[in-house]
Amino acid sequence: MAIRFTVPGEPKGKARPRVFNQGGKSHAMTPQDTLSYESLVKWVFTNTMEARKLQGEIEAKIVAMYPIPKAMTKKNRQLIDEGKLHPTKKPDLDNVAKIILDSLNKVAFDDDSQVTRLIVEKHFSDNPRVEVTLIERFEKK
Repeated sequence: MAIRFTVPGEPKGKARPRVFNQGGKSHAMTPQDTLSYESLVKWVFTNTMEARKLQGEIEAKIVAMYPIPKAMTKKNRQLIDEGKLHPTKKPDLDNVAKIILDSLNKVAFDDDSQVTRLIVEKHFSDNPRVEVTLIERFEKK
């Protein structure tokens, strides 16, 4: 059975931790924007009717829907409508996948190492969001 949920708003990518020195020791701090988005992903998942912890191997599909720029030409808008033009802006797909999967650790699965198949796509939309589908491929024996 698949679990599907949608994270509203512009797709975000996992930001690198900021490292600083204090008293001769190095400390790493995750940026607040990343922490806030991870909390949103967890909240949306846990409030999904099908929400449960998946077991075994998992397939994840993540579709990042980016806002259409206001200055888009009619020709490019038509290409978007035909599915022939996709966003090439940041955040990168690997960082979008990382923030989603890291957010779901200990919530949707024990660890994101259980994800054995990952499909990630970028599209334009008038309704920016990230659509996530999780499927148990093979249950742990």
